[in-house]
Amino acid sequence: MTDIHGTTILAVRDASGVAMAGDGQVTFGQSVAMKHSARKVRRVYKDRVLAGFAGSTADAFTLVERFEAKLEEFSGNLTRAAVELAKDWRKDKFLRKLEAMLLVADADTILILTGAGDVIEPDDGLAAIGSGGTYALAAARALARNTDFGAADIARKAMDIAAELCVFTNSNIVIETVAKS
Repeated sequence: MTDIHGTTILAVRDASGVAMAGDGQVTFGQSVAMKHSARKVRRVYKDRVLAGFAGSTADAFTLVERFEAKLEEFSGNLTRAAVELAKDWRKDKFLRKLEAMLLVADADTILILTGAGDVIEPDDGLAAIGSGGTYALAAARALARNTDFGAADIARKAMDIAAELCVFTNSNIVIETVAKS
């Protein structure tokens, strides 16, 4: 898989639910920012699941559509839908060529899905993908460990820090939340 540039997606879970944030930059190649207000975090499955994507836009849309279909098939069971998508992604010749990653979450679970068939649940309720993902994740961990901020505030502040450091990430941040019921 090639390096994925042009975005940062971050998920933060706390006792009240989950927040997922994504920046709006779409980068063509290594030097041209083509769009500044793309929406890379979506609500799916009756607004109870969040999906964020990094990588090739067309590839990511294909994966989000497939993920939504799996959620429908498995009645909103996030983990089962993610595992089944990962199996298909790894086995299917067409899907294997897709250059994207997904970060998905409901109020209780955050998962990272990759084309290698990985379904990774973070230990600490924090996960990030994309070119600025490591910056956002480091900032989110520091904020979660040292402040009383809620998930959405941590996501916002961590994304702002990532935008200061990563040239492929901008500060046009979209945040979606799902509260625990």
